[in-house]
Amino acid sequence: MGFSSIFLRMRNSFLLSIILTAATLFPAAVFACTSAIIAADANPYGRPILWKHRDTSTIDNKVEYIPANQEGFGYVALFNAADALLREAWMGMNDAGFAVMNTASYNIKDDRVPAKDMDKEGILMTRALRTCRTVDDFRRLLDSYPRPMGVEANFGVIDALGNGAYFETNNHSYVVYDLADAPNGVLIRTNYSHSGRPNEGYGHVREANANCLICDYARKCQVTPEVLTEVLSRTFYNDQLNKDYTLSENKHLLDQDYIPRFKSTATIAIEGCHPVSSLEDITPAFVADQYIMWTGIGYPPVSEIRAVRCKADGVPLELRGILPNGHSPLCDEAKQKRNDVFAPIKSKRNKYIDLSKLYNAQGTGYAQEAIKLNSETYRIERLYRDIISQ
Repeated sequence: MGFSSIFLRMRNSFLLSIILTAATLFPAAVFACTSAIIAADANPYGRPILWKHRDTSTIDNKVEYIPANQEGFGYVALFNAADALLREAWMGMNDAGFAVMNTASYNIKDDRVPAKDMDKEGILMTRALRTCRTVDDFRRLLDSYPRPMGVEANFGVIDALGNGAYFETNNHSYVVYDLADAPNGVLIRTNYSHSGRPNEGYGHVREANANCLICDYARKCQVTPEVLTEVLSRTFYNDQLNKDYTLSENKHLLDQDYIPRFKSTATIAIEGCHPVSSLEDITPAFVADQYIMWTGIGYPPVSEIRAVRCKADGVPLELRGILPNGHSPLCDEAKQKRNDVFAPIKSKRNKYIDLSKLYNAQGTGYAQEAIKLNSETYRIERLYRDIISQ
């Protein structure tokens, strides 16, 4: 073998090692999210809230109800459109009053478990929805779950007793942050864990954005699902720059370090019941009447909110995967609007938002129109729920 052939093999081997190392350190598809848990005392309606603004490369989503069976509780959840068997729930609530969601974390994995054995958070959450009644049940699930768990995530949970917590979880262990200890009754997580390695992970600016946008509401105990889906998920505020670009004169905005992003695919706020003193008060009928999963599917700045309930007929048809390939009508509609919002400037490395498509002086932008519709949805659905409660 000649020198040139040996050199070529050595060079290719070196390049391959660099590529593999980069693939390990910098995953090709970074799953992100911004999330919060709100205590009942911080909500003027006296109900805890679990919120997730989902970011993922998989934009096509659907919502489906899965009935109870011999394995456990019935539940309603957000799934990827291609998940025909409904194996991976990415946020949901069950008919025992338990709700769960996650954000990916990138600073707590402490082992060499390969990438092919990771990203199992959706499977774990499906199991939790089938089997958990309470936050303590979720703790016991993690304690007994086979190792390695295949996860690196911040799991957020609430229950009918009014409890809530984040479980910052890796393949072998977890750290709990209890909602009862949260200042102003609010916990927020993005894509790093507070118990993890400092200065690693993603979403530090987005977490600061969320804290800034929610602080006045929290101080006044006025955090509602609307604040989460209509304010946080539709506002282009950057805490690093201390500026809100939402209604600015900047027509084009670089898509970077805002809560809403090109890869944002849903905003969902699960609003629970008034905390009960005993789980004996919780029945599937009670949960179906009292719990609402306020769901905006597709690109959140343009999405329309629908009220989802945990029962067989509780998922509006336009959220379900009734179209080819499991697509849902509202998600496809939001995706078309998103493509219009990002259409004006083409860049190989960056994406630019055409703010005028979302907000304008005439009040006819996609976001403005959706906010008007959603305000009425919240009013009507909340009125119906409160009548039932009497």
